[in-house]
Amino acid sequence: MTTNGVRIRAGRPEEAAALSALVLRSKAHWGYDDAYLAACAEELRLAPQDMADRRVRVAEAGGRVLGVATLDGEPPRAELGMLFVDPPSIGRGVGRLLYRHVLTEAGRIGCDMLTITADAHAASFYAAMGARRVAASPSSGHLVRMEAWPAGADPSWVGAWTGGGRSVHLGNVAEFHAQFPGAAPTDGAPHYACLSAFAGPHPALVVLPLSVEAAWMRGLARRLEWDEVEVHCVDAPGGALTQALLARPELTRRIRNSGLPVLPWGRTEASDRLTSGPPLRLGHESKAASHRLFRQLAAAHPGIRVPAQEPVRSWRELARVLEARVSAGLTSVIKGEYGVGGSGTSVLTPGDVLSAGGTRAAARRLFGEGLLVEEYVPGADLYRNPTFDGVIAEDGTVHVVGTGLMEVTGTAYRGVTVGPGVLPAELTATATAFGTAVGEALSADGYRGWYDVDFVTDTSGRPAPTEINLRLTGPAAAFVLQSRLDGVRGGRHLVRTLDCLPLGARLPAPALLEHCDGLARRCGSLGAVLLTTIPTASLEPAPYVGVALAARSRQVLDEAEALVRFGNGVLGELFTGQASAATWASRRRTRRPRPRRP
Repeated sequence: MTTNGVRIRAGRPEEAAALSALVLRSKAHWGYDDAYLAACAEELRLAPQDMADRRVRVAEAGGRVLGVATLDGEPPRAELGMLFVDPPSIGRGVGRLLYRHVLTEAGRIGCDMLTITADAHAASFYAAMGARRVAASPSSGHLVRMEAWPAGADPSWVGAWTGGGRSVHLGNVAEFHAQFPGAAPTDGAPHYACLSAFAGPHPALVVLPLSVEAAWMRGLARRLEWDEVEVHCVDAPGGALTQALLARPELTRRIRNSGLPVLPWGRTEASDRLTSGPPLRLGHESKAASHRLFRQLAAAHPGIRVPAQEPVRSWRELARVLEARVSAGLTSVIKGEYGVGGSGTSVLTPGDVLSAGGTRAAARRLFGEGLLVEEYVPGADLYRNPTFDGVIAEDGTVHVVGTGLMEVTGTAYRGVTVGPGVLPAELTATATAFGTAVGEALSADGYRGWYDVDFVTDTSGRPAPTEINLRLTGPAAAFVLQSRLDGVRGGRHLVRTLDCLPLGARLPAPALLEHCDGLARRCGSLGAVLLTTIPTASLEPAPYVGVALAARSRQVLDEAEALVRFGNGVLGELFTGQASAATWASRRRTRRPRPRRP
């Protein structure tokens, strides 16, 4: 494996003495005295037979050895026996490459845990790489015991979606939505387009319909260990991002000639001009068409409940349907045939209808093109809104991405939590089996790309599918982040995205990023990672920010979310409006002049 000119290879028996000397030099670099080094010299010596027995790996560049690591033991728990970098190469990323290689190798051979006995000065490095401190070693005050979780190989969907490499991302959220008749408007689409940065695990180039601070992408690249990412902010009148991009021939030519997969948020006729995929097949983006498919598949999936649905073609017909349902004491779901994130969907109780002035008044207010009335499925709150995501490869194979638990306020999507154990095993299995069957039907219809199936659960916990999305979604960004973090920090991450966290004050972009950096440091002290996902809405009349949190337990995620919400809220105590926030940011960047010496 070669990264940035550094090659990781197996150690050779004839190198044993030289590698042992490197280990002692590295140990001495941290200030240990001669007596201590002499006492541990034998323990740190590598013998020729260790090269195979201890899986010795060497980092080298230009023929010079830069560092060495060992993977000791056998599955299911292995140990990072050694990781030492030659002093002249410390701080150049060699240790990070060796550590990640060992962690990946541990996953490849079937380990579910990697133990680390670290020098105290190295504990912060391993923590930054995703390891968890367990305790001080009982044998020495110099050592700290830690644990890490090997991730193994990338899941199959990564290769199916990106080819396993870097990709070009298009934030064409508004453009995708605009191609459907009667779709409810989404004012936040330009901000939401920032999530397209996470369309794939390792972007090379991102095209967005609004300006973003360069520091935002630099921060993401640092935390996610991306190579340099180009960001192009394209003025897109009416949200037609790809059309605006195609009007820039040099950039368009570079994208086409890059050989990288182009991942739009959602496919359109315009975006297909940048790719060579199959024809558009977006019929099941329709909630009526998806409902018909659900009914066709339900017989083979007895754990699935499909709510009743009927179209209404006039406000009078809607009034008659509502009258019958109100008389029966039933709550109704009124939804447009197309919509994003709950837009165009309303839940009406009989009391809501009466408060609106009766069925005729409610029908006049709600009626629009392609309206559907759906049975309301009552249920418990705990696992109320599951989701399933999958990828259909070019050859038609369906690859499972995963299941998650969405946060929905009213009918509006607000975020999701994904990762191991988020949903009960039975619910996961039922949603996965049905979601896979949906993918197979979509594949047979000619669709290729990312898709998801959203559900609600009834009072018995049985999932009821509500819609199919033939595009990237908020949960897609969470799954992509989970995959990337597992790859660079070790496995078993839980990821929670919160797309619309209120801010207590309006902040200019630099001040927002500084605020989020502070929150990230505080989350890090809890053992959580914070990434800013939507950094462009902090000057809206109701300012907000999108973030992703990652940790290895629900408790830590909950604590980190509470910390972020509190931190956002107290901004209101510091600032009373945009002007004061901007003034504060300006003062933070202005150095006070020193008084002259007499």
